Amino acid sequence: SGSGVLISPDGLILTNNHVVANATEIEISFSDGKKLKAKLIGRDELTDVALLKVESKSSLPSVTFADDSKVRVGDWVLAVGNPFGLGGTVTAGIVSARGRDEVGGTQYTDYLQIDASINRGNSGGPTFDLSGRVIGMNTAIFSPSGGSVGIGFAIPSSTVQRVVADLKKSGAVTRGWLGVQIQSVNEDMADALGLPDTSGAL
Repeated sequence: SGSGVLISPDGLILTNNHVVANATEIEISFSDGKKLKAKLIGRDELTDVALLKVESKSSLPSVTFADDSKVRVGDWVLAVGNPFGLGGTVTAGIVSARGRDEVGGTQYTDYLQIDASINRGNSGGPTFDLSGRVIGMNTAIFSPSGGSVGIGFAIPSSTVQRVVADLKKSGAVTRGWLGVQIQSVNEDMADALGLPDTSGAL
């Protein structure tokens, strides 16, 4: 089980790829007790974003996104989700850092680090600012024990929205690839290349 959030009145739901990656059937449980089957629209392993769709006879309440570039370290945030299957759980904290790129194995995400408690089952849930707008999606924790130690990570809303646009359009994300690798020059490399010092890059 995991978490998700409605992002459109017609039933589009945002969650993490790792929540639905191996699913053969997906069922969404809403806070009012209603359950609906969901269809996978698309998923992107490299950013850990997935897009689902449910069919409903009535318009569904949905969230709005905030501009995460305006989020500052120290801003208060709320993380909402389904930790350990408890459902409808809200935790509070602050943005601890921005631009964390050494998390998990994703190549295309600079995470927001938050200290609002995130545990197993929170993945895919929204991270809100105090105006009730989504600034990110709860995705990962750093924990020596397996439980929350106050170091959680959210995919910024700007990344989520770019990926969702591609998933809505084609069910996948297409990226260009440039075959270049950059590394610093160390002393051995400088000697081998006949360079006078270690300044610059290779």
